[in-house]
Amino acid sequence: MESLKRSKTSRTTPTFFISDLMATIPPQFPFEIRSALRRAASSTVYLLRPIATVTPSLRHSTSKLLRPRAFSSSVKLPTKPPLCTADELHYVTVPNSDWRLALWRYFPSPQAPTRNHPLLLLSGVGTNAIGYDLSPGCSFARHMSGEGYETWILEVRGAGLSTRVSDLKDVQDSAHELSRQIESTAKAAAKEAKATDVTDSAPDVSVVGEASASAWDESKIVARLTATFMRLSERLSGFLSEGQSVFMSAKLFDRIAMLLEDSRLYERFLEIRSKLLSLIESRQNSGLGNQIRELTQRLVNLLDDGQRSVSPQLIDLQERLTSTIEDFQKQLDLIVKYDWDFDNYLEEDVPAAIEYVRAQCKPKDGKLLAIGHSMGGILLYAMLSRCAFEGREPCLAAVATLASSLDYTTSDSALKLLIPLVDPAQALSVPVVPLGALLAAAYPLSSRPPYVLSWLNDLISATDMMHPEQLEKLVLNNFCTIPAKLLIQLTTAFRAGGLRDRSGKFYYKDHLSRTSVPVLALAGDRDLICPPAAVEDTAKLFPENLVTYKVLGEPDGPHYAHYDLVGGRLAVEQVYPCITEFLSHHDSA
Repeated sequence: MESLKRSKTSRTTPTFFISDLMATIPPQFPFEIRSALRRAASSTVYLLRPIATVTPSLRHSTSKLLRPRAFSSSVKLPTKPPLCTADELHYVTVPNSDWRLALWRYFPSPQAPTRNHPLLLLSGVGTNAIGYDLSPGCSFARHMSGEGYETWILEVRGAGLSTRVSDLKDVQDSAHELSRQIESTAKAAAKEAKATDVTDSAPDVSVVGEASASAWDESKIVARLTATFMRLSERLSGFLSEGQSVFMSAKLFDRIAMLLEDSRLYERFLEIRSKLLSLIESRQNSGLGNQIRELTQRLVNLLDDGQRSVSPQLIDLQERLTSTIEDFQKQLDLIVKYDWDFDNYLEEDVPAAIEYVRAQCKPKDGKLLAIGHSMGGILLYAMLSRCAFEGREPCLAAVATLASSLDYTTSDSALKLLIPLVDPAQALSVPVVPLGALLAAAYPLSSRPPYVLSWLNDLISATDMMHPEQLEKLVLNNFCTIPAKLLIQLTTAFRAGGLRDRSGKFYYKDHLSRTSVPVLALAGDRDLICPPAAVEDTAKLFPENLVTYKVLGEPDGPHYAHYDLVGGRLAVEQVYPCITEFLSHHDSA
């Protein structure tokens, strides 16, 4: 990994995925935006870091928040990786899985007042702990520990230094490797984005003579293609439904059809396709493998016949077919590796972190204080709603949310344009959204002349509210790859009734009026992602005596965009004191 040069043999991002990702971008987007996104999609090789195979049981969590077991399988690292700027780095195991979630720990200042409750910080979608600790002079986490709170930042699954290892002894090595990857990939993405011209060119198609074609290894091609069809027929060990398997199978056949050079053979191709799809849809039996292999052999023979019937030949058929199979396999791998949604965070990750912090800090009443930015605040709202619905007392003494809402239907949020995933089938075509790569590729176009994407900066920070170096670090180091199924669930916040659980039957905003937990809801006056109207719509659902709602920003400035509430240059003077006053009041209550 020392060298991040791109090569034909090391490419790990499926071309299926790249083209499908580009297909989700609205055609009315300007040329510069589409060009930047194309380059970002191509660079996801740097940011789709390896994740072990997801445990099938994760897909079938209960409707209630899980009660985590004892934490004998959790660990504090003896040596922190360079990326972690906290005092300690802990890992907590998610029950019934091999996920190890990173918890950044900050000890309270000895000179600060003694506090009764620890503080847990939750980050936004696709972000890690860095956003709360950008630099010594811009660190919300350090500020809160300086106020006397033992502060913890949770990195949910797939974010930051959280990892999947089967043995806790491997966590140390994994943490240091992830730290190095995050830092080096951010530098590589920035360097490539600066060095590459913005173009919207189509891939080259080479025409070669028969002499330059590589040797045709029919048996190898048949074996690989048979294995792919068998994998689809087995429903990816429970990760795909029958309908999803059919969708993906049809997608693969569409790609293979593009290799059929002789249109006169198309009827034979459709016959083989129909029989293979029928077998993939059927239940597995002892003779299925032989039938699929026989039809696969006929398919490969047909492609070979089509190749021989045209002149001159295009790129070597074996290379093209092998590439098609490999890309499809990698897309299937992405579906399995990024198989989680919002409810996995809510029911598994956050409860595991809360129980671990309680065990470490031992507050007398067993409660924590919690702050959530963006999706982090949405998670806290959802937890309060679920606890109220189930008649349970949440283990939270007070909650502060920054730029968070459960219902965006009445607001003019920019996310309505930036999240094109509305059809669940898109999660198969585009199983992940490489947010980090997209922002890294777009950043040079937003921060340097001719500033064609300068409006992207406004989504993150208002003019002059963040130092350029801190904004660059935030953009290039703080964002991760996001599962499409997570985004699909979050888009329910833009529909009538607001955010729902994965079943679509539980509306999280419906039970906030029954909570007993005090809430501070802060909004930024220039927040284009979560406008004040969206924050207020959720805040007014709480009992009046428990909720405090405030908009930061003045008509003549300063103004606060989405991230400025956490890392803006004036946040330490105008935002942090508001949060500290609220928490201090309820910490001593």
